[in-house]
Amino acid sequence: MRGYFGIGVERISKTRNVGALFRSAHAFNASFMFTVAAAYGRREGGKSDTSDALGHVPFYSFPDVDSLLLPKGCQLVGVELLDAAIDLPSFHHPPCAAYVMGPERASLSAAMVARCDHMIKIPARFCVNVSIAGAIVMYDRLLSQGRFARRAHRPGPPAEPLPKHVFGDPVFRKKMDAFLDAPPLDAPL
Repeated sequence: MRGYFGIGVERISKTRNVGALFRSAHAFNASFMFTVAAAYGRREGGKSDTSDALGHVPFYSFPDVDSLLLPKGCQLVGVELLDAAIDLPSFHHPPCAAYVMGPERASLSAAMVARCDHMIKIPARFCVNVSIAGAIVMYDRLLSQGRFARRAHRPGPPAEPLPKHVFGDPVFRKKMDAFLDAPPLDAPL
């Protein structure tokens, strides 16, 4: 798979939930993890982060939304149960993304929502635990961008195996430059 993703929380208060989220992020191969306006105690979080995610995945702590710094080209995706948010099963994940979850018993701040490039929601009757929400989002990203055999139409394993990947012809720089310099197809002759 190309691209990367990071996952984080804003104004979280339950350290063990963050620890469980970071453990899942480690399992789903996140490129980085972060907190915004939240104190994450590694000892307390370690009670639920049994994989020691912070020992294996880069971690960033930002004091506020204005301090949040993401890699160039990384799109910020807020996860919040808002009417205007895109339902997760309909969302096309950006190749380079950072997902941010809100606090328990509250929502992402207005400043964070304004900062997000996209807002998504898990189609559920009510909000789920932040670590569960994060795991659902990461799993959906994996399904939508991974290479898996097609689901069977009936209960059970897939009826056909995953086809072997076929690499395309190499793209040579001179060919690409010629393509980019060519006039548009709809240009007058």
